[in-house]
Formats: sequence, C-alpha cells, structure tokens
Amino acid sequence: MAKTKILFITHEMSPFLEISKISDITRQLPQAMQEKGFEIRILMPRFGNINERRNRLHEVIRLSGMNIVVDNNDNPLIIKVASLPAARMQVYFLDNEEYFQRKKIFKDEHGGFFKDNNERSLFFCKGALETVKKLGWSPDVVHCHGWFSAMVPAYLKTVYHDDPTFKDAKVIYSLYKEDFDATGLGQKYADMAAQADIDASKLVHYGDASYDNLYKGALSFTDVVVKADGDISPELQKYIDDNDIRTFEPKSDDDYEAYAELFDEFVSEEVESA
Repeated sequence: MAKTKILFITHEMSPFLEISKISDITRQLPQAMQEKGFEIRILMPRFGNINERRNRLHEVIRLSGMNIVVDNNDNPLIIKVASLPAARMQVYFLDNEEYFQRKKIFKDEHGGFFKDNNERSLFFCKGALETVKKLGWSPDVVHCHGWFSAMVPAYLKTVYHDDPTFKDAKVIYSLYKEDFDATGLGQKYADMAAQADIDASKLVHYGDASYDNLYKGALSFTDVVVKADGDISPELQKYIDDNDIRTFEPKSDDDYEAYAELFDEFVSEEVESA
C-alpha cells in the first residue's frame, strides 16, 4: 500500500537558512519520513541571504509566472528548486523580489520587525498552496512549521476546501517558542487574508495577530497540533484544551517512529481501497 504524501511548509530549513531549531527539524524529519517510504515535498521562501550559487538553486520555469494577490495587489511568484543529494530530496523555494530579496529575514538593520511582514507571510502561504496545485500533487498531510505559515491552515480549510488538490488534506501544525515581535502582525493581517478569499468572520481568532492570537487562528483550522517545544504559552495551552484540539507530543525531536505512526493515519481513503 502506498504511503502518505506529506507537504512540509516552513520558513527555514538547514542548510539553506538556520534561525532556530525549526531549521534542523525541517531538515531531518522529512528525510526520516522519506526513508520510511513516505512521499515528500518541501516548500520555503527564498530569502535574500540564501545563496543561489552555493546551494545550486535554479528556476522551475513551468511553475513560475503566477501572480499572487495580497492586499489587492498582484505580486509575481518565481519558483526555484534545490536538491539535497545525500537525502535525495528536493526543496522548492518561493521567490519575489519585493518581499524576499533583502539582507535581513524578518527584522531590519535596527532590529525592528518589517512593517510588511503580514503581506510577506500571506504571499508565502497563498503562494505555497498555488505552487502545489501547479505541481499536480495532492498531499494527504500538510505539516506547517513556524509563524510565517500561520494562514496556511485557514486557506486550506476555506478557500481550498473543495479543491481536488487539497480536498482531503489534514493539517498538522508544530508549535515552537519563536522570536516574534510583541506588536505582532496587526489586525490588517486577517483583513488582508479575507479580501476576496475568506469570510472575515472565520478569521476572528487571528485577532491582532500577536504571537498567541496568530497561533490561535492557525490552530482553529488545525487537525493535530505538535508540541515541538515543551513550554508553550499558558494562553495557547488553554486554547488547545478548551477547543479539544488533538495534541501530539513526541518524546524527542527525532522520535520518528511516533511521527510515522501519526502520518500513517492519514493515508488517503482512495489508496486504502485501491
């Protein structure tokens, strides 16, 4: 029987970009799952400090050329790919000159959170799902890592709910302790996401897109939450408990047997009956 198809969406991954423990988990977990027979795809932004020549990135012409609308503006999306020969894995990079071609990732040279991080996040979230559609590949599981992917669950469960590519996909979201600006992404984050895409009333849990509210919004559309860090905020833990969101807590970052059992639950019914 075929194995579950897993889409990993992350803002960082070793060796391309290493900011936090997310980069190591998103490097090792996909490889471990692939070695167990799962089918894997990985998407991340192509931030400006990712060296194209050193990492041998090249544009995928057949996937590039789309425009992603954010705040009523069309933004061109370029798709690039790099291979990890040792792991036999490919990583797809989403690129846009205005949003990603900067020397810094999320903060300017003075340590201030970029004012357009809300737009950048929405561009990445929507662009990632449009890229997968264009790949013609239907994941059974979409596993999100990091706050930058916080609108992916909402898009999947609303805009793409009946799309054949994602119709039966389950959402897994990993919670981490992240370096996040106290002012958050602002109310405009949810407002922009709702424009022409989502009924705004469905995004109320994103609130002012502060750290806790950003994750509350994401978790309100999540099937399984992974406690990737042991000490998540009490407010988030209460939200998980109050809403009876299924929790997965691996014994360690490399508890791959437990991860494999979790992913195996979501193999598509079509495959099971074939």
